Amino acid sequence: MSGHSKWSTIKRAKGATDAKRGVTFTKLGNAITIASKLGNSGDPDSNPRLRMALEEARSVNMPKENIQRAIDKGLGNLPGQNLEEITYEGFGPAKAAFFVEVVTDNKLRTLAEMKNLFDRSGGALGANGSTAYMFKKTGEIKVSTKDGNSEDEILEIIDGGAEDVEEFDEEGKAKYLVYTDPTSFSSVLDYLKKQEFIVESAEIIMKPTIFTEVTDKEKAEKVLNFIEKLEDRDDVQKVYANFDISDDLMTE
Repeated sequence: MSGHSKWSTIKRAKGATDAKRGVTFTKLGNAITIASKLGNSGDPDSNPRLRMALEEARSVNMPKENIQRAIDKGLGNLPGQNLEEITYEGFGPAKAAFFVEVVTDNKLRTLAEMKNLFDRSGGALGANGSTAYMFKKTGEIKVSTKDGNSEDEILEIIDGGAEDVEEFDEEGKAKYLVYTDPTSFSSVLDYLKKQEFIVESAEIIMKPTIFTEVTDKEKAEKVLNFIEKLEDRDDVQKVYANFDISDDLMTE
């Protein structure tokens, strides 16, 4: 198992599937506010980043009033904290590289929290650029199969502009992780919907390109526990890591 693309599978295996783990309404509201602010628009048709944030919010049944309030904050129509988007880079357990996306109203508080978490993990917070070169910004769309021939479906997905497709099994059902260039993300997403694939999630991620192999079970558990601690912070939006843990090690 490697990095971000399999982290959701690991969480299911560990029994941490409730929405409070990693995806809270607070996090989603902050993401919507930032998207509205940076895109200077509350219209998802003209603001692709807002469109992605709304897709994620609706996937966990975030109330419409919460969504609208977050948009209004971003457009300056409601009073509220001045949110900023920041990224942190560093090395955690087993020297795995981490890239963390944060939205905060207090940079000093968040910096202190991040430094403390990395230090306590046995790792260290790094400077900008210390791990970013190990990741590539990529569109990732998770879709369910149409219950057809997987080979035909993969070819169909690639025909829609995907750069790469990973097939995997989840609870006995075939699913795909579809990777795209960020500039073609929206068009590929629209294509998949038109082809009647069931879109379960869609986001721009930092996909690892250089991996750190973790072969020790104790270190693997420390890496996964560290990710959970990061994701438990409401300021933290997304956590990406370049660990490579074998499936055999996870099932021992």
